[in-house]
Amino acid sequence: MIIKMNFFVSLTVFIYRQFDGQAALMIIQLNGLNKKEFILMKILFLPLFKMPSGHHRVADAMIDMLKQRSPKIQCKKVDLLSYSSSGLEKAVSGLYLKWIHHTPGSYDWAYKHFAYTRSHHHCSFMGLERYFLFHLEKLMKREQPDLVVCTHGFPSLLMSRLKEKGRVHIPVINAYTDFFINDIWGRSGIDYHLVPNKAVKKRLVEHYHVEAPNIIVTGIPVHETFMTPSEAGRSRANKKVLVAGGSSGLGDIVGLINQTSKDSAIQYTILCGKNQKLLDEIKGLQLPNVTALTYVSSREEMNMLYNEADAIVTKPGGVTISEALRKRLPIFIHSALPGQEFINLQYLEDKHLVYKLKTDESLEKQISEVFSNDIEIYKRERAIESFLSEQDVESTDAFSNFITAKARDGVFINKAKAPLPASLINKLKKYAKKLAFN
Repeated sequence: MIIKMNFFVSLTVFIYRQFDGQAALMIIQLNGLNKKEFILMKILFLPLFKMPSGHHRVADAMIDMLKQRSPKIQCKKVDLLSYSSSGLEKAVSGLYLKWIHHTPGSYDWAYKHFAYTRSHHHCSFMGLERYFLFHLEKLMKREQPDLVVCTHGFPSLLMSRLKEKGRVHIPVINAYTDFFINDIWGRSGIDYHLVPNKAVKKRLVEHYHVEAPNIIVTGIPVHETFMTPSEAGRSRANKKVLVAGGSSGLGDIVGLINQTSKDSAIQYTILCGKNQKLLDEIKGLQLPNVTALTYVSSREEMNMLYNEADAIVTKPGGVTISEALRKRLPIFIHSALPGQEFINLQYLEDKHLVYKLKTDESLEKQISEVFSNDIEIYKRERAIESFLSEQDVESTDAFSNFITAKARDGVFINKAKAPLPASLINKLKKYAKKLAFN
């Protein structure tokens, strides 16, 4: 029985890799085998750091999308820093958070000079590159994935290095999480690029000489829970505004909300995240038109908040902005983290996709002016539709099919996997023909 089971497993994998996944699953069903016993492809996602971020949210969105459509794909997410050294991850993430909070100007300068514009020839990362290459190669040997998806520039650069040196032969995809690309991301060893807009595609082609067919404009990937636009309540007199971005501690959210009138027609919902101090301060204002919420972990609850909102006030993080654009919400920016978010904000303002709040006018006045201006509403709606129309992939099904196809390609070219012996392949072909005639 064990020999027969192994034979069916080999047959299933062979048919899947050579012909069609549906045919392979049919073989499983015909022989009464459990589909859960078969993992036909493996995709490894590489964000960076353990703390919640857009890099993790993009990876999680893609993983859920694939799991729903391709149950025989195993998806795994690994933070390279934690894998290499848990102590190092804690130290680096702690240093980053302190840096952006205490001296944001110096971080912004460093980011623009050493990440945004410098060439790879100068990016040695203080001599640590060799250390991380060693651990990344060890990770690839341990996991033996058919496809790697990088949602952060640092693991992307390292995967590109390994491929350039001929030490791994795994297809690699970059999934970008901002509205621009910095110079950390790998390029020459990367097989495909999922880019946020046409401007990034143009830059990859003209500046970095990446072949255009290998670049797909997908937008920043968001969970498909947020893909459906909401029009609920957009015509009502009493508007509802969602205020996000409070977890970082940046931006004077308390000051913004404190300017509102107690008899205001606008209802505010403040997402405080895990910022207990902000939660206490908002509740302490005791404003009847303001509700403060702690960390929202459920996508369904977050989607409901989006659907109930008439606008959102937030920071220019790539994923949150992309979710709001999918919902067709007016977006007001209250603050921006140094580095990536400053650059995101410049792009978004240039495209007329967001409104930067002025410090010398009340939040309520600025929001009301947009709501009452039909021409402005029309211009914003056109800008959002123009931005979304740039995308090459029109549905999550098409997106999933593309990723699955690349993973299937990896089955053939991943040299870390031993090929099926020729004698077994001939045997399987004969058995497949026998099944076809029976």
